[in-house]
Amino acid sequence: MMSSLNSNHKRPIRMMIVDDEPIICEGLQLTIDWQSMGAEVVGVAYDGEQALQMAQQLKPDILLTDIRMDGMDGLELAKQLRDNHPNVRVVMISGYEDFEYARRAVRLGVTDYLLKPVDIEELVNVVKQSIADIYIKEQSGTREEEMLWFLSAVRNTSSYTESAPPSHSQWYGSSFRIIASQLADFASHYADLTAQQYKAVQEEWIAVIRSSLNSRHIRTMAVFDHKNLLYTLAITEDGMQQLNEQQWIALLEQTMNSWQRGGGMYCAVTSDYEELGQTAGHCADARQLLQYHVLRTTAVLHAGDCDLKRPERSAMETLDAEWAAKIKNALFRKALEEVETLVHQLFFAMRQQQQLLLAEALKLYTEQMVLLRQLLRQNGLEMELDTNQNSAIDLHMGNSYPHIEAIAQAEMRYLFDLINQNSVNKSYWIVEKAMKYIADHSHEDLKASEVAAWLKITPSHFSFIFNQSTNKNFKEYMNELRIEQAKELLATTHDKVFEIADQVGYKEYKYFVSVFKTVTGMTPKEFRTLNAKR
Repeated sequence: MMSSLNSNHKRPIRMMIVDDEPIICEGLQLTIDWQSMGAEVVGVAYDGEQALQMAQQLKPDILLTDIRMDGMDGLELAKQLRDNHPNVRVVMISGYEDFEYARRAVRLGVTDYLLKPVDIEELVNVVKQSIADIYIKEQSGTREEEMLWFLSAVRNTSSYTESAPPSHSQWYGSSFRIIASQLADFASHYADLTAQQYKAVQEEWIAVIRSSLNSRHIRTMAVFDHKNLLYTLAITEDGMQQLNEQQWIALLEQTMNSWQRGGGMYCAVTSDYEELGQTAGHCADARQLLQYHVLRTTAVLHAGDCDLKRPERSAMETLDAEWAAKIKNALFRKALEEVETLVHQLFFAMRQQQQLLLAEALKLYTEQMVLLRQLLRQNGLEMELDTNQNSAIDLHMGNSYPHIEAIAQAEMRYLFDLINQNSVNKSYWIVEKAMKYIADHSHEDLKASEVAAWLKITPSHFSFIFNQSTNKNFKEYMNELRIEQAKELLATTHDKVFEIADQVGYKEYKYFVSVFKTVTGMTPKEFRTLNAKR
């Protein structure tokens, strides 16, 4: 679900040499070109006790030690390091061929056990392998820290306390941009894919952007905040050629147009910045910019698109004030084509005449529907009154005017059928169908309104019949279902808790922990520990 940076900046590996013969220490220090391997000798000690004291201060990554020394010998030193400095890799040199010494060394976690006289080439290869293992382990940890930092910046959560990730020193002198991208007309092309199919889409999505930017020597870090919202941190390192605004737009247009799957792809790109502490703000700017795609329909949106001249908000009042009344009259006359025409005219006016963003259009439509429902109830139609029926529609999934209009048309057909069929009860099979859909999509950021849209009924009606059938509201049902899935993953996998939270559908780690404890009476870690003991 995420991609990360690949950095060529590697710190020197810190190394200590321990032997009670100074001439051997000096020989090992000077005759081998440690620096060419990426290592530096930070200290030399002549017995185990001195080595242990120096390790506390110098914090070596690798310690090369003789096994036989006065006082604390190499085996005791290895034991002390294992207990107090477990990350230190110990390479032991011994004049003893006895298997018992080697076995004790292995049990103490010694990385390698070499016999005297030491073959220099063998020693070099052993140290090189240790260095490589250290880099692999550190890069894995660094990537995870970077991704958690970026995800927190994207969501601007309470955990976003660091202005830069722990490894940010490698980015000094770099410039940054945020690119937020989406797949066009998502609901029509991707909503019905299986989780495995959509994972392939996400991987391809990340790869398309990364490959394009890497071709211009721009590094990337990417994270999904939603099934249809990918944030990419673009990093132009110090010394690399900086692209101007037009070059950035041309590069991203080429990238977006290279998307081969249905619907196309579009993005928003922010201006460049040099302080990583500004990342959360630029993520918010990119998210805001994306909304203008429904008005501009260009592949790349940039800061200037926010300056698009639109009618004053007061002009919204010029929309037909009698729209709800006309719809009500057409419904009772059973004039479905007239109803559909009135709906289409409303959305055409909101987009073409008033140039409303989707969120603004949805708000205006919702207000009209509240009025319509009141009129229908006044005319004797038995129905639920929900003043917030469309506020939960996911505008990342339904990221086009045609999709929102289709939902409105479906709602009108529902009202038309409700009037014609005199509210025939279809609750049972609707809830059964809904529960199967929920089970298949529980790992997503699923909302009751999305299930309702899939069923082609209103959110308010769905909430009403779902609660009647299950004795739970939608949120309670989803939490219980997800927590059961999380319990299974905690008990049967080694995935990290925050990864499991994301897999079962919780974007905010702290919220997942809170819900898990509410449902089970314990934290996820406590649950995993308890199951591990069984």
